[in-house]
Amino acid sequence: MHKLKMFSLCIFNRHLSKIKELNYIPVGLGNDNFSKEWLRDNTNNNISEKNKYYAEYTFHYWFWKNMIDKIEKNTWIGFCGYQYFWRNDLKISKNNFKDNVLHTVPNEWEGYESIVAEPIELINYKFFKIIKNGGWSFLADPATYDKKKRNLKFNFDVFHGKGILDKAIELLDDDNRDDFKNYTLNHQSFHKWNMFICRSQDKIKNYYESIFKWLLKCETIFGFDLHGYSKTRIYAFLAERYLSYWFTKNTKSLSWPVFKHNIDLPN
Repeated sequence: MHKLKMFSLCIFNRHLSKIKELNYIPVGLGNDNFSKEWLRDNTNNNISEKNKYYAEYTFHYWFWKNMIDKIEKNTWIGFCGYQYFWRNDLKISKNNFKDNVLHTVPNEWEGYESIVAEPIELINYKFFKIIKNGGWSFLADPATYDKKKRNLKFNFDVFHGKGILDKAIELLDDDNRDDFKNYTLNHQSFHKWNMFICRSQDKIKNYYESIFKWLLKCETIFGFDLHGYSKTRIYAFLAERYLSYWFTKNTKSLSWPVFKHNIDLPN
């Protein structure tokens, strides 16, 4: 039977007891006063100084360089946040938070290599929200009016800057450039929150090799003089779209429910 090892990435020390109650591994990111009970991304081989821009990916880098080879084989390795959690099954959510959170490997995962969050649809944004976030230049874009044309590329242009995704894609290697570009043009949804679970350490390593090679190249054109939520974390937003593409292309993946929960509230 496969084991499940879940890492919960948090930015507040106060969440420690809730994470430990779930038997998840607490990961502290950012500058809060974390106790020694947290796993941190700022030791050994790390890029923790980029956390403001890379978000959870500074831990993914640390995990890749310092820990993944120490995990027992035949283990499902998973990641969640402190606001978004994997559901324990496909049934309707229960009222109790702890009962609803994933604790064991479901039978439905048999035969799959990876688990990705249920996709979020991108077609239903209101006209005024597109203009508010993307600017009046989108008045000339047919996708502003025709929902059938609102693909992943259009969504990224609206919320993170027109042309940024195109420039980033040009920096990808030959094995992924055209495939990822087509993915952004032909999909109207993606698997959000940079969450995945995978039972193959080799697949995870291959993903990390690909994503960090790409993001390092992206730094050469976007740099770190970035301002505003949609721009400052641009590397995490790029990775979020790439994760959807990479795991669905390179592994036998299954979409699984994720739910939002304010961990500060009582169970």
